[in-house]
Amino acid sequence: MPQDLTPQQLLAMPATDYMNGEQLAYFAHLLQSLKAEISDNAAHTGEHLRETEDAADPADRATQEEVRTLELRARDRERKLLKKVHAALRRIEDGSYGYCEETGEAIGLARLLARPTATLCVEAQERHECRERQFGH
Repeated sequence: MPQDLTPQQLLAMPATDYMNGEQLAYFAHLLQSLKAEISDNAAHTGEHLRETEDAADPADRATQEEVRTLELRARDRERKLLKKVHAALRRIEDGSYGYCEETGEAIGLARLLARPTATLCVEAQERHECRERQFGH
């Protein structure tokens, strides 16, 4: 079972086993868990935002509004992450998961464990970030 595999066991696998069935199943399970967590958070936020309390004190109203704003901002980030999770699951299905979109090289297990939605290897990501800093894109 892929969920019984630990990150240490995953990292200990030989490089020739990169993105074998066990590893793909491990990441599919990890991404499905992340997807479920995001969905639960969204449902919780929806319930919380529907619970409206009318505060008489302007300072209390301002605090409530700030909390709502922070929650909505967090949900927006999670909505964007959810799109990346769906894209990663599609890459698992089509066999391109774990390989850099730019170079075709292996992204690496350690990087995928840290960021399972990664689409670029470290070197390509560094080049991308450097271009962003230079050109502001």
